[in-house]
Amino acid sequence: MEPEPLDRVGRGFISRYALASMGTSLIFLAPLLVSLALKVNSLVGIEQAPKSLALVAGTGSIVSILGNPFFGKLSDRTSSRLGMRRPWMVTGLAGGCLGILIVALAPTVPVVLIGWCLAQLALNALLAAQVAVLPDQVPIAQRGLVAGILGIGLPIASIAATYLVQLFTGNRLAMFLVPCAIGGFFVLLFVVTLNDRRLDPADKPAWSLRELASTFYFDPRRSPDLAWAFASRFMLLLAYALLTTYQAYYLLDQIGTAEADVPHQVFLGTLAQSVVLIAASLIGGHLSDRIGRRKILVITASILYGVALFVISVADSLNGYLIGMALSGLGFGLYIAVDLALVADVLPDRATAAKDLGVFNIASALPFFVAPAIAPAILALGNGSYATLYTAAALSAVIGAAAILPVKRVR
Repeated sequence: MEPEPLDRVGRGFISRYALASMGTSLIFLAPLLVSLALKVNSLVGIEQAPKSLALVAGTGSIVSILGNPFFGKLSDRTSSRLGMRRPWMVTGLAGGCLGILIVALAPTVPVVLIGWCLAQLALNALLAAQVAVLPDQVPIAQRGLVAGILGIGLPIASIAATYLVQLFTGNRLAMFLVPCAIGGFFVLLFVVTLNDRRLDPADKPAWSLRELASTFYFDPRRSPDLAWAFASRFMLLLAYALLTTYQAYYLLDQIGTAEADVPHQVFLGTLAQSVVLIAASLIGGHLSDRIGRRKILVITASILYGVALFVISVADSLNGYLIGMALSGLGFGLYIAVDLALVADVLPDRATAAKDLGVFNIASALPFFVAPAIAPAILALGNGSYATLYTAAALSAVIGAAAILPVKRVR
């Protein structure tokens, strides 16, 4: 429920917001997709690198899960003259770039771990404040459109990150810092021009140990719609995590791809998915605003994603895999556009928007812990069949669709 009507936002605001979101994704993704693995490999060699990378990435993910709601809560109670969100975006950007610099210069894996944890902690402060701008500034009638435009930042940032890293192959410092410089420019452009929401010191929420504990959860009894949306996001992202984590092994085992051809075929699959994802995100977000409905589109998107995973599970050729990946882009693009708008609409209190969105973000991060834990058991049940694994992932997506049905505050 909105405490006061929000004015419609213009194209300039939407463009700067989208570029800032894409810039943040670029800073996050460049190390995750390429640079971090190469850095660890250079320190310990190919035999030890997978275990060392798992330690670094896994610990960083735990920091991310804890940091996002914590900094979201701090942002919600910030009464600075600079606004509620701006200080955390600037501080998060600076700390994140410092952490990535430490990773780039690290002489050992423990120093890489320290740098990456700092980067994850700080960048989640940036992300928590940045996402909260959506319910702060954008009226309900435009949230689908804006969320859809924000949704295309992830695939564009993924392509840009891999391109930039390849462009500076041989210069490890540039591989890490150039994406920071480009992404940071767009974040700062948005920060400087943002008419940030301000909190009167008299309205600052109380602070206590109980309040601190509440940072990491919301009460499903008081916010059932948000709880159902959380369950839906978790199940859909679990399906996504199973697909992306085991994609290379699927190509080797089920499609019969030669090991040397796996990177190129993964790139083709990602490209097919991303092109459709961008179109679906833009169209889906605008459509949800036009028809005034979110639930039916989120449900449809989840089912489409489940169908895509089933197509991949039964594919026996590269073409079948690419068709499934393109269809997954349609489902996932529609989902990320409309689901974010739905979540913004069912937040229990605008005064705690950043904290609640931070808690909700756990539904996006947690599946990447759960997927590697359950996948071996699923593969064992299917006698090592990746068709079984991806059929289970398809079922997870369909359950995610069903979880949206009980939501009441949004049509």
